Amino acid sequence: MNDVIIVGGGPAGLYAGAKLARSGASVTLFEEHAGVGEPVHCTGVLAREAFDEFALPSDAVLNDLTTVRFHAPTAGTIDYSTAKVEAVVIDRRRFDRTLAALAAAAGVRVRCGDRVSRVDVDADGVTVRAGATVARARACVLACGASYKIQRRLGLGIPRLLLHTAQAELPASRLGDVEVHFGERVAPHGFAWAVPVDRAGEPFVRVGVMCDRGAGEYFDRILGDVSSRWGVRAGTCRPRQKILPLGPIDRTYTDRVVVLGDAAGLVKPTTGGGIYYSLVSAAAAADVLAGALAAGDLRASALAPYETQWRRRLGPELRWQLVLRRIADRLTDEDIDGLFDLAHTDGIMPLVRKTAAFNHHREFIMALLKHPPARRVLYRAVLA
Repeated sequence: MNDVIIVGGGPAGLYAGAKLARSGASVTLFEEHAGVGEPVHCTGVLAREAFDEFALPSDAVLNDLTTVRFHAPTAGTIDYSTAKVEAVVIDRRRFDRTLAALAAAAGVRVRCGDRVSRVDVDADGVTVRAGATVARARACVLACGASYKIQRRLGLGIPRLLLHTAQAELPASRLGDVEVHFGERVAPHGFAWAVPVDRAGEPFVRVGVMCDRGAGEYFDRILGDVSSRWGVRAGTCRPRQKILPLGPIDRTYTDRVVVLGDAAGLVKPTTGGGIYYSLVSAAAAADVLAGALAAGDLRASALAPYETQWRRRLGPELRWQLVLRRIADRLTDEDIDGLFDLAHTDGIMPLVRKTAAFNHHREFIMALLKHPPARRVLYRAVLA
């Protein structure tokens, strides 16, 4: 019998697996796809600080990001540059495969091509069915991305808010700054983006959209809008599409089971970014689970400190980001244009420069809601 079976070979599962294996646990990880890092769904933008915090190898870093241009529905654009590099573009396939190599070196057995269809918990352990394989373990880690069948069956719930995304990386003839586009025409209840990617001097652009419906249609629209600026060659492009959770599930632990990252709904509600939150939850889960394994107590009460830990780290951010997300869902294009007008004339950009950080949005959101002109626009949308 394994000590731990991990479901999912993304950053959360791989990082947790490596930590558990280094603690002495026997770990098997099931990845449904033929190889780790396939297919790539992620925009692949990660905070620079994460590499030091989690001792991550930097070989997957492609280029730095320092400037973003925000596009209003009709009120023009605003540029914002950071004083130092806060975020980098990564090769997500290489990033995941490097984590897989580190996990394997720590002793994790990685099995690809087996989709886990069922997890059953009993008094003596956990039974996991992956393809034709049935495996047993003392505990199970769910790191299966935005898939909630198992969580629902275990009584852990599903995220209350889900959006749709579509994205592709395309060859370009020139690199630009990050673009973020708002408005009903390009991304209803979300936003669209274009991110520069420098692959050893070869320019690419990651184009994507996050919205409440029809992600493929809106992807085609934003691609048409940005293609001439980036020199994207004309032709048919089929983006990768997926569901994006924007809020945690009801509970991220039960007897013998913990849930991490996207599988737990731990994603930034403002941007949809999930890598950093996946790593935070993976580190906390591995620490708590290692102690529970050593103590021989894998009841829910023994695993509850995992949720306490990630809520202590991420809870305030999630709460304030969800506040802004709920307000943003009510904004009309006219409201968004109004906020852009304020940014040009009435002190919002100094707030951004003083309070905004790539991984930490709470301070900016609080400052924005205290800014009288911005507050009037935001509250008017809520009360409309």
